[in-house]
Amino acid sequence: MRTDLIRKTALTAAGLAFTGGAIAGPITTAYAADAKPTGQSQGKGERQLDVRYEAQPNFYYCGPAAARNALSVQGKDISVDAMAKEMGTTENGTNSINDITPVLNKETGKNDAYRSVEINTPAADDTQTDKLRQDIVKTVDDGRAVVANIAGTTTDTDGNTHSFEGGHYISVVGYTDNGNTVTIADSANPNTASYQVTVEHLADWIATRGYATS
Repeated sequence: MRTDLIRKTALTAAGLAFTGGAIAGPITTAYAADAKPTGQSQGKGERQLDVRYEAQPNFYYCGPAAARNALSVQGKDISVDAMAKEMGTTENGTNSINDITPVLNKETGKNDAYRSVEINTPAADDTQTDKLRQDIVKTVDDGRAVVANIAGTTTDTDGNTHSFEGGHYISVVGYTDNGNTVTIADSANPNTASYQVTVEHLADWIATRGYATS
């Protein structure tokens, strides 16, 4: 699948480097932890969940923060420190989506609320992309958010670039156009807390990694 996702280019003007799912070096804007609710809405072929957004408090908490933002759509308010402890997060980040899925299940209160799905190829094919679309729609329709482990650079629907070359975790909290476009809650920077990407771009962004879904 050909997209404009670039995996081995230099980072964008922010000059940020990412290693092991953690941001290398401090990002001062990521220290703000103000809740930014988004209204829940549902229509034909679309649904947006109500997120009580929090930015990650340090450079390596993207995994715990993504999980915390995802669980907030269920009305849960769990500290990122508690999340990090359960996930084994260190200054190197959170190892994989398989460390996040059990915590999502525990906090949701159901052992089978979430499962991990891997896209273990360098780029997603049509089958993997279709499965991701279906998983996002089902999970969001169930009132839950997807957590995804991503790497590389992609462009959102407004033409803005988001670059996480060494890895990052995000939450998927809504969709439009029957899941062809999805809404991201990104803890890295409260100035870009929410944006939309096509599901094709998201699938390639997840490629070589995985996501937690219903």
